[in-house]
Amino acid sequence: MPKQMHIRLDDRTYSSLQKYAANSNKPINDCVKEALSLYFSQRQDDIKKENAKFTFIDLFAGIGGMRLAFEAHDGHCVFTSEWDRYCQRTYFENFGIMPHGDITQIEACDIPNHDILLAGFPCQPFSIAGVSKKNSLGRATGFLDQTQGTLFFDIARIIKEKRPKAFLLENVKNLKSHDKGKTWEVIVNTLVELDYKVFSEVIDGKLFSPQHRERIYIVGFDKKLYGDNFEFDFKIAAPQTSPKVRDILEDTVDDKYTLTDHLWQYLRDYAAKHKAKGNGFGYGMADLDGVTRTLSARYYKDGSEILIPQLGRNPRRLTPRECARLQGYTDDFLIPVSDTQAYKQFGNTVVVPLVTAIAKNLVAALDSFENT
Repeated sequence: MPKQMHIRLDDRTYSSLQKYAANSNKPINDCVKEALSLYFSQRQDDIKKENAKFTFIDLFAGIGGMRLAFEAHDGHCVFTSEWDRYCQRTYFENFGIMPHGDITQIEACDIPNHDILLAGFPCQPFSIAGVSKKNSLGRATGFLDQTQGTLFFDIARIIKEKRPKAFLLENVKNLKSHDKGKTWEVIVNTLVELDYKVFSEVIDGKLFSPQHRERIYIVGFDKKLYGDNFEFDFKIAAPQTSPKVRDILEDTVDDKYTLTDHLWQYLRDYAAKHKAKGNGFGYGMADLDGVTRTLSARYYKDGSEILIPQLGRNPRRLTPRECARLQGYTDDFLIPVSDTQAYKQFGNTVVVPLVTAIAKNLVAALDSFENT
């Protein structure tokens, strides 16, 4: 429940507030709320920075899942980038920090120094067009050149400029087979060329969440600092009890999440048509005592990949809060956007407890390197 309060401002401050509200096209109340949130978050950030064991940056940050994971191990975030304005809003509401925008427009030298780089980057095909032209001009070409025009290039140029001690990258598990393996080859070779020892593993989020969600995690350590006579173990300790779908369900759910008769009939007809053709396409009815299919960013369209059965009624889709829980976000995580945007955001984010476990191993590895 929102609380009301009265604030006395001097004429100069009020005039500045009016100008800012007019320029940003926002109500004065919202501007005051943002200012207070930013002030207290900065003060809190100062406290966190004093107690931090390491620093990190959060690229392609989404709504901050990877940030939560590394803050859980006493890390301090010194820079964030996320271009989607709805994600920016969710990030701001939860962390009090407005992420920088398009990373392709940010100079690497302007990014603060940091110990660990985090990035859940989009997958794009790499083109080597232009390499022959560079050769004809007598210019050296390396793997970094081959990534230009892709978002991975921005990760590589920042690593090259800032040389973090380590990095953690996350992507879909099919990254290795993308573009007949060429994408994966260029990514790994680029990171190796930058003098990092690279480790990767596909891990299923169902260890920590009632969801089958396989993602590839790529960890690298600076060989200039630590040499290359070491290994990194992704092995993580899963909870003793297996998570179940019913554990993330809300007690009371609005009727609007129940499928209409028309949509439910459409999904059944669609599934029947593809089944007759021998295809596996169709809706996914969740086993309440098991795990769901992978939550995707398209969940807002019809919710078909994860449907919750209801006794005597059509099935329903998950609520945004249930999607948040499915990804391991606690209930104090704010959801300030529409259902459509929330579904997109949680469909694109990471399983927070899984990344937290990986972060524990990564930070422990750095500690051991520093103490040897």
